[in-house]
Amino acid sequence: MSLLTAIMEHRLLAGTKLVEERLCEVTGASRARIRQVFARLAHEKLVTLVPNRGAFVARPTVDEAREVFQTRRVVEPELAAILAQQATPAKFRKLRRHALEENDARARADRAAIIRLSGEFHILLAEMVGNAVLEKLTREMVSRTCLIITLYDRPGAPACPEHEHSELIDAIERHDAAAANALMSRHLQHIEGSLDLRMPGSGAPDFYSIFNNP
Repeated sequence: MSLLTAIMEHRLLAGTKLVEERLCEVTGASRARIRQVFARLAHEKLVTLVPNRGAFVARPTVDEAREVFQTRRVVEPELAAILAQQATPAKFRKLRRHALEENDARARADRAAIIRLSGEFHILLAEMVGNAVLEKLTREMVSRTCLIITLYDRPGAPACPEHEHSELIDAIERHDAAAANALMSRHLQHIEGSLDLRMPGSGAPDFYSIFNNP
């Protein structure tokens, strides 16, 4: 399993220290290779390199989380609209196969696979559009969203309905660019809405309220 996959599947959580020696041992990769991976993931803001301390899985701040979703709301609805205008039957079939994989993962209650496949769906849409710059940006935003979810997931918040990807595929297959744009916007709003992105309070905590509430 790659470091990126481990992060996307929430097997490596935000803030986890990445120990070179251990990673070399379990992956069989050289230290030079591990350091190359660290450098690439640091460039993508998925890993933080701390002098004299080592590498850690990044911990996006609330402001960074909001910026990621702002970027996704600008980019991905337009990507969906573009794909709706140019998608071919072969692309429809590939999207349907991916949706079936997501459904199978849900049926198995395989949370790691569900998380990874859900992110990969968005990357697949970007790949199909054929714009390398937008694809790279989407990959980075999806990976960073996985970290954001591990930090800011709100217990009890409604998850995105599982049919949303299928509805988006339907719109793309109908070549309905406006519907694809709107559905992607709503989908991203649902993801962001399931998170607690309130700014932490400043100053000392109110210990009286904390310890005297029933």
